[in-house]
Amino acid sequence: MIVTRLADLENTDRDVRSETWRSRRLVLAKEGVGFSFHETTMYAGTETEMWYANHIEAVYCVGGTGELENRETGERHQISDGTMYLLDGNEKHTMRPTTDLRLICTFNPPVTGREVHDADGVYPLVTEELSS
Repeated sequence: MIVTRLADLENTDRDVRSETWRSRRLVLAKEGVGFSFHETTMYAGTETEMWYANHIEAVYCVGGTGELENRETGERHQISDGTMYLLDGNEKHTMRPTTDLRLICTFNPPVTGREVHDADGVYPLVTEELSS
């Protein structure tokens, strides 16, 4: 059994920050459970282009508002507390938070925590030795 609190992740390698978001990684690939689980805050007034070509991501909003754009179709969706979106087709997408957005995210395959978005917004597929 693993019990983790967000406060325990402050300023560790599981507390990943960029100009437009902060992600605290509660579960990573090394835990060996088949998914990773994150709490991410996307900052109001920013825009982040992403494309998870190697991962499926499910995202559940637990606070804030923003707009999600599917760059492949042009569809736009309003995101707010209680909204879930699933990137089941590896869609290229852009998030535009109007307020800080607090999101709960899960990735399959799980991320290791070392991934960095490339110029296309893609996380590379990085593997991890499992902890025992």
